[in-house]
Amino acid sequence: MSLFHVIGFGLKLGSLLLTLCCWFLSLIFSMNGEVMTSSKTLLGDGEHIVKKLWELSAKIYHCYPQYVGNRKVGNKWWRKLLIVWLLFWIVVSFSVLWYMNSKAVEKRKETLTSMCDERARMLQDQFNVSMNHVQAMSILISTFHHARNPSAIDQCTFASYTERTAFERPLTSGVAYAVRVLHSERKEFEKRHGWSIKRMDTREPTPVHKDNEYDRDGLEPSPIQAEYAPVIFAQDTIAHVISVDMLSGKEDRENVLRARESGKGVLTAPFRLLKTNRLGVIKTFAVYKTDLPSNATPNERIQATDGYLGGVLDIESLVEKLLQQLASKQTILVNVYDTTNISHHISMYGSNVSSDGLERVSALNFGDPFRRHEMRCRFKQKPPWPWLAITTATGILIIALLIGQIFHATINRIAKVEDDYHEMMMLKKRAEAADVAKSQFLATVSHEIRTPMNGVLGMLHMLTDTNLDVTQQDYVSTAQASGKALVSLINEVLDQAKIESGKLELDAVCFDVRATLDEVLSLFSGKSQEKGVELAGYISDKVPDVLIGDPGRFRQIITNLVGNSIKFTEKGHIFVTVHLVEEVTESAEEFKVNSLFKSTLSGLPVADKRQSWRSFMGFNQEGSSFTSSSLDQITLMVSVEDTGVGIPLDAQSRIFTPFMQVGPSIARIHGGTGIGLSISKCLVQLMKGEIGFVSLPKIGSTFTFTAVFTNCRNNWNEKKSQQINNQSNSISSDFHGMRALVVDPRTVRARVSQYHMKRLGVHTEVVSDLNHGLSYVRTENGVTNMILIEQEIWDTDSGKSSLFVKNLRKINVSSSPKLFILANSINSSRVGVSVNGFPTPFIIMKPLRASMLAASLQRAMGVGNKGNCTNGELSGLSLSKLLQGRKILIVDDNNVNLRVAAAALKKYGADVVCTDSGKKALTFLQPPHQFDACFMDIQMPEMDGFQATKIIREMESDINSRIKLGQLPLEAYGNISSWKVPILAMTADVIQATNEQCQKCGMDGYVSKPFEAEQLYEEVSRFFQIKPTQNT
Repeated sequence: MSLFHVIGFGLKLGSLLLTLCCWFLSLIFSMNGEVMTSSKTLLGDGEHIVKKLWELSAKIYHCYPQYVGNRKVGNKWWRKLLIVWLLFWIVVSFSVLWYMNSKAVEKRKETLTSMCDERARMLQDQFNVSMNHVQAMSILISTFHHARNPSAIDQCTFASYTERTAFERPLTSGVAYAVRVLHSERKEFEKRHGWSIKRMDTREPTPVHKDNEYDRDGLEPSPIQAEYAPVIFAQDTIAHVISVDMLSGKEDRENVLRARESGKGVLTAPFRLLKTNRLGVIKTFAVYKTDLPSNATPNERIQATDGYLGGVLDIESLVEKLLQQLASKQTILVNVYDTTNISHHISMYGSNVSSDGLERVSALNFGDPFRRHEMRCRFKQKPPWPWLAITTATGILIIALLIGQIFHATINRIAKVEDDYHEMMMLKKRAEAADVAKSQFLATVSHEIRTPMNGVLGMLHMLTDTNLDVTQQDYVSTAQASGKALVSLINEVLDQAKIESGKLELDAVCFDVRATLDEVLSLFSGKSQEKGVELAGYISDKVPDVLIGDPGRFRQIITNLVGNSIKFTEKGHIFVTVHLVEEVTESAEEFKVNSLFKSTLSGLPVADKRQSWRSFMGFNQEGSSFTSSSLDQITLMVSVEDTGVGIPLDAQSRIFTPFMQVGPSIARIHGGTGIGLSISKCLVQLMKGEIGFVSLPKIGSTFTFTAVFTNCRNNWNEKKSQQINNQSNSISSDFHGMRALVVDPRTVRARVSQYHMKRLGVHTEVVSDLNHGLSYVRTENGVTNMILIEQEIWDTDSGKSSLFVKNLRKINVSSSPKLFILANSINSSRVGVSVNGFPTPFIIMKPLRASMLAASLQRAMGVGNKGNCTNGELSGLSLSKLLQGRKILIVDDNNVNLRVAAAALKKYGADVVCTDSGKKALTFLQPPHQFDACFMDIQMPEMDGFQATKIIREMESDINSRIKLGQLPLEAYGNISSWKVPILAMTADVIQATNEQCQKCGMDGYVSKPFEAEQLYEEVSRFFQIKPTQNT
């Protein structure tokens, strides 16, 4: 961090500090009781803090001129304020300097501690490793010297062994072994070895020779004592100690005796080595004749002693070697001390010269509890000046001075913008009022439009329950889809308002992904057939049938994208695909698009869809990595590909901007509001996904988005999932075991046809032309039940088509496969071929959908029932059992809604009573009454559904309390002691806020208008039980 960083950070905080000063000034004024009676605070939501600070500052300075004009003390107050300001920041600067300097010193201490502890740990570990190896040599001596007669070890063997294993003892300069000799055995011992036992310490110290040779013969014989410990084996580096009695020295004697009594290694005090005159220590281990138990007494250990094994350590050279290993960190001075004697510490390594007062003491454990050692560390150099602390403190002081100057200069500027502030506040109030009026207008208009639309949709829903043929069913389904789309378009305006206010919410219900895509294709089927544009949808087999999410919003996104493609595509195709994200990332080559005709749905070139998701955050730079945050989460990737006019390059940057269109003529030619893509992007973000596109002018566009859903495998969704799966299975059950042949030269289009046939349970094969198709039929020996031929093959050569029909008839006259023509254009439905009485092929209009394809195949194949169960029949059968004979009150101020709701409930056997106001509902539901449930509209004049429900609940609570207290006779209320009629809200607004308000006022649930069998069953089944059937 440098001074420039500090100054930059301070300048960024300048405006905030300026406003804080204004707040401080307001406190001064408040204490005088003249101005600033407002209690507003500077603290608030993060997004409004700047706004609040600005308002408060303006109010302060609005009052300031009056105060100054009355008191004539303005300059005096400003001088005092500036002096206080400067003194305050001087104190702050010195505090920062002290704090940062303390932190630097603390960090320096931590660094010294870490470095010292590291060196102490390494020295201790290496020392213990070396001593462990020395101790292990005692087993060698006991086994091969004392346990054998004659001994298997002599001086040469010992010297050679210790020299070759010296790498195992990096800290020892030599190893020696001294045998225990009693006084009675001395003569025989000296005679056997050819030398006399020498005394270790001489009366006069022997100087160290320059040639490093040590005169062993010059030592005096060891004096007479009870026992001796002469060295008989020694490493070559210390061979001069052979024949020296280890018990002849006072301190050595104590260490030897302590070692054999304790059975552990014992260290000597630091001393000058005989040959090198350097400081060293000896660690001694006793060698016993036999293995002693851990609880052996000292006498037992003395009696079992054979000798003593010692390792000589040159402390100075060892520490130097250790520090050389850390040569890159040689920034500290190291001292090693023997602190056994508290009053007199013995320096074992290093000097006491240091220029830094910091010192770290690290304890050393060399395995001898009797002796204590420690390592002391200091830095070699003095600590540097705390330039960072000085720079920071100086920078803070400079910034404070600058802010003081800016603060003084800003006073005059604030006065100039005061009028602008008042004007902005006035405009703000007008804008807020206009926004409230707009919201009220949108809510009112949308409700008024949705009310008749609910009637239309309700009547269409009831029309589906009548006896309709296939074409009529398709017309009604399309009308229903169009009506729902119209309602969704109305809601787009509300969606945009909700998006701007951040109140848009998503549902979490089970839905069928494939059925949802079929609904979108049905919505645009008429337009695509009119234009002759091929419209198709394909969903990967790896995508689960049922997911948890918001199907309405998911459908809305796809509808917006397909709607745009329909507007701008005059030829070619529109292709909607749905895959798992993992499929795309794992099989990127499968989605590679090139300019070959057979690689696309219609044969026209398209934009490379991989470019549309290249910028997604869920992928890495190579575009091959995507992970889900949960195992139950399913991330779908949906692509809408078209061969339209494309988007101009200069307009692609604003394609997701609300109310923006490519050109002013777009709205006049194609229509639209320009908010579809903007809403789609917001919905995708709510679904935790991303959206992108790639577009090439005169080639086409491809929009791709991802959305995160939940796999419908939880227990609470099991019933809903089972209902959806049963509906799908009921469609395909009539075609199980059948075989079909698709004749199509285009691979992608053939895969789409094969996908839809597979949904119906039909095994499908694909060939590229009629000749291959005829060969396939011959090979299958008449097992093929149906042949689906693309229109372009059928119409290309009528001669080939006629020949194909004749040859097909010859193969199997009795059971020839049914012929179907897959057509895009409405005009093509009148094209057919009839040869020698062979029936005209059936026409199947695209886009292919499961329900329409099943109906066409059922009619042609003569299977199933033309009046197949409509969606919701499974729930409808259960509803008939639940609602049979139930008396239900419907409350709605709209006669159309009353009629639709009453007809829907009467269809299931309910006894329905209707009323058109909340006040009348109070009369009907005044206990005692005979109603089993009430369906209450929310928005009604005079008294809405919320108010009516609250009053009903209050009446029921009052009566229940009086019955419980005995104030009312139980017989007068039908022997019912607890009155509470189930009240369900009827609303087209099923957002979370409405649901919460329904529960708060006492309602038991809600159903959407018009009634859907599945939702109605789910709600009423919570209150009613199926009545048992009586056998007649």
